[in-house]
Order: sequence, then structure tokens, then C-alpha cells
Amino acid sequence: MDDTLKLMCILAHPDDESLGTGGILARYAAEGVATSLVCATRGERGWTGLDNAYPGLEALGQIREMELIQAARVLGLRQVRLLNFIDGDLDQADPRGVVPQIAALLRQIRPQVVVTFDPRGAYGHPDHIAICQFTHAALVLAADSCANLDGDPHQVLKLYYLIDTAADWDAYLSLFGDIRMNVDGVERCPTPWEDWAVTTRVDTSLYRDIVWQAVACHLTQIPGHDDFRRSLANSNLWSTQSFYRAMSLVNSGRQIEDDLFAGIRSPLPATEYATMRTPCQPAVSL
Repeated sequence: MDDTLKLMCILAHPDDESLGTGGILARYAAEGVATSLVCATRGERGWTGLDNAYPGLEALGQIREMELIQAARVLGLRQVRLLNFIDGDLDQADPRGVVPQIAALLRQIRPQVVVTFDPRGAYGHPDHIAICQFTHAALVLAADSCANLDGDPHQVLKLYYLIDTAADWDAYLSLFGDIRMNVDGVERCPTPWEDWAVTTRVDTSLYRDIVWQAVACHLTQIPGHDDFRRSLANSNLWSTQSFYRAMSLVNSGRQIEDDLFAGIRSPLPATEYATMRTPCQPAVSL
């Protein structure tokens, strides 16, 4: 049995891996954990420049894909898989097309821990909400021995939401400015999690410089001026990352974790959850 620790982030856009989960990806890669990323889109609509300079969906998607590949190298990612969905349209995608793709990657890569966005999408972004929903469904499908997928069934041991408290958002917004978007005529903005709801805080302070180097690869997305760099150096951004443990087969309770692999690094219970198989039962006629 392969006992390598594996962490997979399942996210929506290029730069989510750096701005969102850069700290944990850098830290766990440095610890020898096999880190991987599934990115649902190429961020084709994420243009921050002048409207008349927008290169178009395909061209911007190619640019942002290259930015992602460069950032992934900086963060030490072992694998990056891009799905072919369009930025801004992910929540309209057919789950029957998205979920099996993610489930197949779960079976192939076989992570113990998965991280995705929270159900509110951080600030209500429909793509973030969609990838959270698709991730939940994919975890179920990947573990189903009856599913028509390649590879042996795989049971993820822990699922986490990347979350931000009020203090986290204050640090982020002070640097990047306000984040608001209009969806169906309703203005959506950051929705902080209460401090008491945080289940896990991971110290990533030693890896802030690596995260910044990864973030800086996304030239189409971030300010490049010196004032921004100085402000970032003086902030606490990416020193600690907060999570909500949405599912665990190995631990529970209210004690704050400091490790996404808590309950996994120590010996598992007598039943090896990672190798559990539920035999496919025939349908029962009623």
C-alpha cells in the first residue's frame, strides 16, 4: 500500500492556488507531501486591464495557463490538471460532465486530504460555489464501487473548506481592495467565517516568500508596483491559513487542528479507511 501523504486542492481559477492555498501547498510540499491541483477553468474572463486591451477568451486562457504552470513550479506541486470549463460558466456546467472527471482524478492520484472553497464561495463567486458542490459529488462518486469509472474506488479521508475570518479578510482587502460582484441583480461581497467555526489553523509563516513568488507569476491579476510589494511585506497575509473541516473519517472534536493531516499521520484505527470497499449490491425489488 502506498503510504505517501497526498494533498489535492480542487479550485476554480488560475491564481486560486496561490492567493488561496499557496501557504499550505508550499508548506506541505516542503515537508515531502505529494501536492496536486485540479483547476476547473483557465480564468478566461479574469481580465484586469483596459477593456480595449482584452485579448479574448482563448488568448487570455492561454496566458493564464502559463502563469499557473509557473506558479505551480514555485509552490512545488507534483501534478496540475486543468479541466476545460469556461471561467464564469462553471456553475452552468452539467454535473454529469464535471463530476466524473474530478472523481477519476481522485481515483488516479488518491489523496487522503482534499481542499476546496466553502459553500458560499468566499465572496459569493458562482464558480467557487460550483466547484465546492462538484467536489462533494466527486468524493462520493470516487468512493462508489458501482460507479462506471476507471481505477479502483478511493475514499478521501478528510475534506476541508478554505475559509477566511474577519481578520483574514481585513488583511487581504487592505492589499487588494474591495471585492464585490453582481450576480442576478444582487451584490455579493466577502462573507467572513466566525472565529469559533474555524476547525484548523495552519502556520505557513515560513513560506510567505514562496507564496509571494507564486502570486507574482500571475502578472495579469496582481498589481506590480513597489508600493504593493512593500505593503505585502508588512502585512500578515499568508502567515496563517484557516480551514473548516467539512468531513473526516479519522478525527473529530472542537480542538483546533494545526495540521490538515491530523489523525492521518498517526496510526489509523484497526479498520483501514483508505482501503475500505463496499461491495455493489443488486437492486431490491419492492
